[in-house]
Amino acid sequence: MQCNEIREHLFDVMVGEPVAPEVKAHFAACPACASELQSMNKTMALLDEWKAPEDTSPYFMTRLKARMREEAVKESSPGWLSWFRKPALAVSMAALLVMSVALFQSGSKQPQPVNSKTVSAANDLQYLDKNSDVLQNLEMLDELADNTSTTATP
Repeated sequence: MQCNEIREHLFDVMVGEPVAPEVKAHFAACPACASELQSMNKTMALLDEWKAPEDTSPYFMTRLKARMREEAVKESSPGWLSWFRKPALAVSMAALLVMSVALFQSGSKQPQPVNSKTVSAANDLQYLDKNSDVLQNLEMLDELADNTSTTATP
């Protein structure tokens, strides 16, 4: 067995729970695992000797409760930006964005079919514009003709 597998049974050995004989043999043979077990036993012995202070200040308890409420609010509402902290989701969103831009660019380069009604309407407008020019020239010729006839009669 590997040390990582043996360390899963560390607490069981420490409290005296029954474990497989190969686990006990590993703790006896492996100095790193034996040192880990000894360190945990010392830590538990120190915790047994420690006594919590009986008199805590009211200011400390008020601040502690406020801090606990703040942490509870933070964990309950992670916000919409927390989605981008997940690498798989961020990569997926980036790929989707690149594909969308590529599709949009390829779709905008195709020529649009020309509508025959649009072409005929444009031709009609050009003919009307030419006719308007001809009519204005005729009016100017009529005015000139009128002016010359009035000046020639005396």
